[in-house]
Amino acid sequence: MSIQRISESIRSNKQVYHLDFSLKQKTEVFTNDLFYILFDTNTTLAENIDSLAASFKEITNVSCKNDHFDYHQAWKKFLICLPEILKQLNKDANCMYQHDPASNSIEEVILAYPGFYAIAVYRLSNIFFKQGMPLIPRMMSEYAHRLTGIDIHPGASIGSPFFIDHGTGIVIGETTHIKNHVKIYQGVTLGALQVSKEMKYQKRHPTVEDHVTIYAGATILGGETVIGKNSTIGGNVWLTESVKPNSTVYNKTETRLKQKKNK
Repeated sequence: MSIQRISESIRSNKQVYHLDFSLKQKTEVFTNDLFYILFDTNTTLAENIDSLAASFKEITNVSCKNDHFDYHQAWKKFLICLPEILKQLNKDANCMYQHDPASNSIEEVILAYPGFYAIAVYRLSNIFFKQGMPLIPRMMSEYAHRLTGIDIHPGASIGSPFFIDHGTGIVIGETTHIKNHVKIYQGVTLGALQVSKEMKYQKRHPTVEDHVTIYAGATILGGETVIGKNSTIGGNVWLTESVKPNSTVYNKTETRLKQKKNK
């Protein structure tokens, strides 16, 4: 096959998807700019509102060009939500500082904790998800996933404060509902019992009520699974059924002494 025919074949297949990969980079820049505006002392919304709005318009022009999307209305709704999001994130940061003995300051939490960054990007992307924006919320969450190893779907419902410690390997599915004062550790999965396209509009992921702690490696599955308030889920526990409030669930450890070899 000639180079010309190969090129024509590649070109025709590329046109099927109508992808503009510049959208990824632009979305990542927009996400970082939002983080700076909310937390960087030298960056303020008032001084950067025009450039941020221009970035938003640029990415929505690419991602929403085939939809009847009102850019001005979406941007207005987003700005209205920002003060409340910042309040929630301040609660999240303070919760991490208060409960992690290794933390030395709230500044350290905001600058260095991957759990906090993942939560921040989730809360921002969730605003866009609720407005039905295509692509952008998921690309924001996947950007945070790539940087932190924490996978939070922008459609999840998460209260405040929310504490993620360490965080690597955490997965929180789209229809997960996490209430207030919840703490989770690395490797936790809040997932679905089964994966089927027909279940798209059903609740597939668990509900975690107030003041629950879930330790490393625990897996909790199913849309009907509810972890009752004030419960503790131990490390490496596998749950597909609800847990009553004030429960402790853990794997029993069995210790066996090594047998001495006869000389």
